[in-house]
Amino acid sequence: MSSTDGPDTAGDGGALWGGRFEGGMAPEMVPLNRCLGVDGRLWRQDVRGSMAWARALGGAEVLTPEEVGRLVDGLEAVARRLATEDWSGAPEEDIHSLVERMLGEEVGELAGKLHTGRSRNDQSATDVQLWGMEAVEGLVEEVEALVLALAEWAEAGREVALPGYTHLQQGQPVRAAQWALAHAQAFLRDRRRLRFAQEAAAVLPLGSGAIAGCPFPVDREALRRELGFRAVSGNSIDAVSDRDWICDLVYAGAVAGVHLSRLGEDLVLFSSTEFGFVRMADGYSTGSSLMPQKRNPDAAELARGKSGRLAGNLQALLTLLKGLPTGYNRDLQEDKEPLFDTVDTLRLVLPAMRGAVDTATFRSERIEAALDTQLMATDLADYLVRRGVPFRESHEVVGRVVRLAEEEDRPLADLDLADFAEIHLAFEADVVEVFDWETSLESRDSRGGSSLRAVDEQLEEVRSALMA
Repeated sequence: MSSTDGPDTAGDGGALWGGRFEGGMAPEMVPLNRCLGVDGRLWRQDVRGSMAWARALGGAEVLTPEEVGRLVDGLEAVARRLATEDWSGAPEEDIHSLVERMLGEEVGELAGKLHTGRSRNDQSATDVQLWGMEAVEGLVEEVEALVLALAEWAEAGREVALPGYTHLQQGQPVRAAQWALAHAQAFLRDRRRLRFAQEAAAVLPLGSGAIAGCPFPVDREALRRELGFRAVSGNSIDAVSDRDWICDLVYAGAVAGVHLSRLGEDLVLFSSTEFGFVRMADGYSTGSSLMPQKRNPDAAELARGKSGRLAGNLQALLTLLKGLPTGYNRDLQEDKEPLFDTVDTLRLVLPAMRGAVDTATFRSERIEAALDTQLMATDLADYLVRRGVPFRESHEVVGRVVRLAEEEDRPLADLDLADFAEIHLAFEADVVEVFDWETSLESRDSRGGSSLRAVDEQLEEVRSALMA
């Protein structure tokens, strides 16, 4: 993390790598070099990885069983101190140096043996990969909770005909349930991307040393099993410089941000006075400091705004990595902030959006009032197709019917049979049956469509996916 190729310095330019250097670190360099404020959250992973390393050194007969026991006991004491003490003002530059100093306070000079065969490079990579594997679990749970809230809202909207929009213009009628499930499907894809990133993180780098590997016969498979990784890295140079899994996780976060933003935009639009299709609960709305009547959909707007942050983290990370030579470089210290910020942002936004969805309601009367029978223009074209008219011709014919309705300022369904017949002889008296919302919805019975059967199938698929 904050390493070069060997043991790190303390924050004041201390002795951890001081043998090669004269004097202390320049005062201007100290704050640039320091990252304890960023990587301090990795203390649990650092202690856990250090315990495993102590046992590995014992297995390689580098440490005696008694030394291993003392080191493990000492690290447990360090963990208790880190959990209860205020160490925010510690002088060390990073969490590894802080743990090493505190371990020395617990077990004395024996602490200096723990770093045998281990570099800050593989130690840091192991810590953050452990953190990432654990962090994904929490994110997946939050995504699943949001998907469940959308599925439950969909259940409430099974019988609600909703204008379906393309180009933000009314296109065809859909069920409100189908709209909610469209968002659910997107978040299920986000869950898959998060799991992929978790799988990519689960390759153990510990035992790779600084770049060339470990000179002691440590059992890396035993390390893998103890720390819960799925595989051991196959190349030590790659292991200490690989940040692909962070790219995967930050990318998954950026795409989830896009989906949160799209859901937020729909909620902003649908809860506006002009639409009025949705009412968001007071707990997820705010008022105005000046205008007493306002109900602002702040949860949705903030989710929409945070998406830019999530996309920016991906851009920052890719830019960081694109020009680095092979092997560890100090630039990689900057990989943590976009990773941590992405996880923190999702942890902030996902529960709020889940709550907003869970407490929102469809306003059926406003939706019904907004349904324009022009939404069934495609149904009208399909009516002609069923009477043998080629679709391209039927499309043109219905376009003329729509133009006539607009010129006469009448709803499409209010045209007379004579009006239809004048435009095309294939129109017959049963054309009026086209203008029925439920008939239109039920006619699209293909997989993923708007019929009740198709929507119920989608609901079941979403619920089943959550169980998988």
